[in-house]
Amino acid sequence: MNTEEAIFTRRSIRKYEERPVEDEKIEKLLRAAMAAPSAMNQQPWEFYVVKSKEKIKELAGTSPFAAFVAKAPLAIVICQKTGFSPAAQFKDVDCSIASENLWLMATELGLGAVWIGTAPAESRIERVGKVLGLPKNLKAFSLFAIGYPAEEKDAVDRYDEKRVHMI
Repeated sequence: MNTEEAIFTRRSIRKYEERPVEDEKIEKLLRAAMAAPSAMNQQPWEFYVVKSKEKIKELAGTSPFAAFVAKAPLAIVICQKTGFSPAAQFKDVDCSIASENLWLMATELGLGAVWIGTAPAESRIERVGKVLGLPKNLKAFSLFAIGYPAEEKDAVDRYDEKRVHMI
């Protein structure tokens, strides 16, 4: 699969096979996320790779919309560094780009993934941080459930010419 196919076929996958995701694929996911551009190259991220079934089940309880996470073989939490940065106002954008890179790479690798909204909901940020035992200089930004898909979803063409304004 190429990047164009990954962009247009990416779907939110919430059902997974019971097999683990290989370490080589996990590294590719992380490399893709860390290849994201960031304001002033601040790279305001840290990544928590969660393979522990117990911790994955705990993460499933951090949001009212995350129950399905409990059945995923893998979770990755992108965390944001706190504290001073000359480009601090762009940290959310930077971590969002890293999140999208990770998601597209998952699709390209034949994995299914779904993003579970964490930031900016303070209660979710705190719950995920507590589950992972995050240090004070990190806060949870996004949570991904990842695995081999046990469901298929058709691609959807979301192009809407009415939202394009040529000047």
